[in-house]
Amino acid sequence: MSSLITDTQNHVSLLIETVDFAAKKHKSQKRKDIAQTPYINHPIGVARILTLEGGVTDLNVIQAALLHDTVEDTNTTFEEIEEIFGRKIRDIVYEVTDDKTLPKLERKRLQIEHAPHCTYEAKLVKLADKLYNLRDLMHQTPRGWTKERVNEYFVWASKVVARLRGTNKELESSLDLLFRKRGVVTD
Repeated sequence: MSSLITDTQNHVSLLIETVDFAAKKHKSQKRKDIAQTPYINHPIGVARILTLEGGVTDLNVIQAALLHDTVEDTNTTFEEIEEIFGRKIRDIVYEVTDDKTLPKLERKRLQIEHAPHCTYEAKLVKLADKLYNLRDLMHQTPRGWTKERVNEYFVWASKVVARLRGTNKELESSLDLLFRKRGVVTD
């Protein structure tokens, strides 16, 4: 019984450490919505989707969800992630991180191309990330986005999700519901 308590305490401590790290890294960032929501709401929301809707209990996946945008959108390095959180977390974050030195259309193309080759853990993070972003778009259009750009995002996201099929039935069903509501035909 004592080791179970210790394991639980360690898991909780690691989870809080991860949230704290992500919050510090994203502290000055805002989402592109009209309310300028604090950016940290996004990775926390992705982790929440994984746990509550996807039934995911793997701590590595939850930590990677919390950290999934730190390298892409802050001054965080993969080496820093590995040093603090270990190789497994670093590897998952690496798989879901776009190379911002590439043009946007190339990054989008690569997400579609690489999706089926990701590990199961990275696929889970990608599905929850897409679900969070699409729900956000259903509620309000980001500043500067046209209806056409929102529609293009939905179509592109459906192509990524199509290449992640078979990963998590619950998350995929939620995504399919959004695609149907938006009138996006899925493969």
